[in-house]
Amino acid sequence: MEPVKAIEMKGICKAFGSVMANEDVDLTVYNGEVHALLGENGAGKSTLVNILSGIYRQDRGTVSVYGKEVNFTSPKDSIEMGIGMIHQHFKLVDVMTARQNIALGKGKGLFMKNKQLTREIRAISDQYWLDVDPDKKVYNMSVGEKQTLEIIKVLYRGAKILVLDEPTAVLTPQEIRRLFKIIRSMRDNGCAVVIITHKLGEVMEISDRITVLRKGRSVGTVKTSEVQVPTLIEMMVGKKVDLAIKKEKTEKEKETLLEVDNLYVTSSDQKSSLSGISFSLHAGEILGVAGVAGSGQKELCETIAGLTRAEKGRIFFEGENIIGKTPRDIIRLGIRMGFIPEDRLGMGLVGAMDIVHNLILKDYQNQPGIFLKRAACEAKAKSIVEKLDIQTPGVHYPIKKLSGGNIQKVLLGREIDSDPKVLITAYPARGLDIGASYKIYDLLNEQKKKGVGILFVGEDLDVLMDLCDRIMVLCMGRITGIVDPDEVTKEQIGLLMTGGKEGLAHDQI
Repeated sequence: MEPVKAIEMKGICKAFGSVMANEDVDLTVYNGEVHALLGENGAGKSTLVNILSGIYRQDRGTVSVYGKEVNFTSPKDSIEMGIGMIHQHFKLVDVMTARQNIALGKGKGLFMKNKQLTREIRAISDQYWLDVDPDKKVYNMSVGEKQTLEIIKVLYRGAKILVLDEPTAVLTPQEIRRLFKIIRSMRDNGCAVVIITHKLGEVMEISDRITVLRKGRSVGTVKTSEVQVPTLIEMMVGKKVDLAIKKEKTEKEKETLLEVDNLYVTSSDQKSSLSGISFSLHAGEILGVAGVAGSGQKELCETIAGLTRAEKGRIFFEGENIIGKTPRDIIRLGIRMGFIPEDRLGMGLVGAMDIVHNLILKDYQNQPGIFLKRAACEAKAKSIVEKLDIQTPGVHYPIKKLSGGNIQKVLLGREIDSDPKVLITAYPARGLDIGASYKIYDLLNEQKKKGVGILFVGEDLDVLMDLCDRIMVLCMGRITGIVDPDEVTKEQIGLLMTGGKEGLAHDQI
């Protein structure tokens, strides 16, 4: 019997001004399959699923759902056709319970009978192996629980086609296994599931078929069981790519560059963000930081950089206590520290400015006299663009118009250019495609060979284990272990991320 076509998109074209985001893209997804959508940043994946979810309208081409041609004018039209979009950043009301969020998602307000709604939630949960407490407030939920709630919310609205955007980005290995169990259950119950992700190992594990996009066009659709990872990469980037992350080996005995001692930080809402954090970072070392979202990674980086004030504790940079110092104070002390924040455009760079002026923002305090030497900054900008292969029309092109990978390379290039002794990086490869990500890893390894100490906050455990010399695991603002990645498994690190320590030797904790 012929499988039922849940989605059929033919000849989809969508332009934004002179930029062609989708050009003659075809995508067919069947009931009862998990279909992965792969491609580099800017390949057109997000545009395609935004057309499917009613956020954009295609310029040309047709979209059919269960054999019926549709013309979505809003997300509501897509929802009514049984399509549920689960975004990477959850669309939940934190102060409400799971039940209230589900009721809002259905558009029935908050006045639906609790008993009836609870019964319906339980029925969906039992059918798809989902588990959520209807009375639990969202702000008390883990990331995995929030994602489960999002899935229940779209299933409750009647969705039979689910689109998941980077669903494993901030999950522990245990939560990923649980999510994959849920996805397989949905597939076995006849749902069509579309996954957008950069993690090729997960694509090979969970998907049935894969459609690859490159530069806005569909390169092809393949069965997962009949393709190898190198072939997929070649389809994505148009050439063969070496996937090995090289861990540069350095001498064991290195000077201590940064020492954090008994650090406590309280957030603006008076909640404890960091509790008694102590560790050291050595020259020529990459120290990874792992943890589920909200475990204190952001506060740790910003406190070391002088952006957040500590309640107590000490931070020594080459023996000098910098606790309580502002970023300007740190620069004036001659301390060479680079900081690559999680929010590239909100905190790291000014999107409306070009590369030259973003360099000036970093350099102006070190330039003598009252007049800025723009020519020197322009030459430096051209050098960074050439060295890092930044794809830009010119050094005076607005940063915000560049792709995510190129924006990150500008930020990393600027910080490296300042010749730091310590480099703090928060999710430097988040949302980047394979080519851009591996360029970032190579740049970090180059700095390591020069004796720079690197604090690397990451979310991909495979990368953390391949790249880092040690991994420090945070859970709810505390260190649950500092481990050698060569001596532990991903599952053991995942256990530490949730606060458990079973299965680890005493000297690994």
